[in-house]
Amino acid sequence: MHDPRECDETGSHDLAVEPRQDGVGAVSGLDWPVLIWIVGVHLAALTAPFCFSWSGLAICLTLYYVTGSFGVCMGYHRLLTHGSFATSQPVRMFFAWLGGVSGEGSALLWVANHRKHHAFSDQDGDPHTPRDGGLWSHILWMFPNRTPAELAAHISRWAPDLDRERGLHFLQNTFLLWHVLIGSALMAGGWLLGGPQLGISWLVWGLALRMVIVFHVTWLVNSASHMWGYRNYETTDDSRNLWWVGLLAFGEGWHNNHHAYQRMARHGHRWWEFDATYLGILTLEKLGLAWNVVHTPYGKNSREKAAN
Repeated sequence: MHDPRECDETGSHDLAVEPRQDGVGAVSGLDWPVLIWIVGVHLAALTAPFCFSWSGLAICLTLYYVTGSFGVCMGYHRLLTHGSFATSQPVRMFFAWLGGVSGEGSALLWVANHRKHHAFSDQDGDPHTPRDGGLWSHILWMFPNRTPAELAAHISRWAPDLDRERGLHFLQNTFLLWHVLIGSALMAGGWLLGGPQLGISWLVWGLALRMVIVFHVTWLVNSASHMWGYRNYETTDDSRNLWWVGLLAFGEGWHNNHHAYQRMARHGHRWWEFDATYLGILTLEKLGLAWNVVHTPYGKNSREKAAN
């Protein structure tokens, strides 16, 4: 896998454009589109108690699992960021699409941010370390303004392998379109089956509230799992294993395990560390849809224990 830390820092055009330092001290203005997007989704989610329906709740929970576990955890994180397994291009693009409809931005930017986090975890340059504050690591780190040139350079440096994929650029350019289409489909489906009130319920619970849940569950990995919990491994960062984040985030909360062995598809290393996303990868492997799965620190297809 490409290691952007090996770049020549004296001759790279990308490094001349990309901000050298992330963190509180690097803030210079607000990224208004991102701020409006996140605040707007949260405001829409606040209406959920006034348009509750059991079918809306079912849609919310189903899409929370599908977009959270399959989209963000399996697709964005373990497949595209770390290469924990391989799959066909159509399946790869489907997971990238699912990650996008979680609402957390494009695969290109998500992966670039996460790889930079691992390169400088809890050090200068980490985009979202709790050492800059818990609230910063949870949400505020997304709001500083970056120019289009800076964002392009950021992606080029930290995700050059993905930057060459036209399909991922297409998904980035159509990010908002998919949410409009999904929202329209939810509204229309509910309206046809139960009238306008049900349509609004499906829209709010299936889109806005579901996205807010996935947002915060993912963000807790960045914040809470670097502040509280236990450690199976000594690492150079503050990563922790936090059981309740592990459950809510489909296995991502076993974060110290992940920082110790980043390419492993399995984040739960002890018998009680339940990892729903890894079970999904195992299912894909048995179906022949995933291969070269990195099961342990010893490499792909090895069945030795990662921890006693």
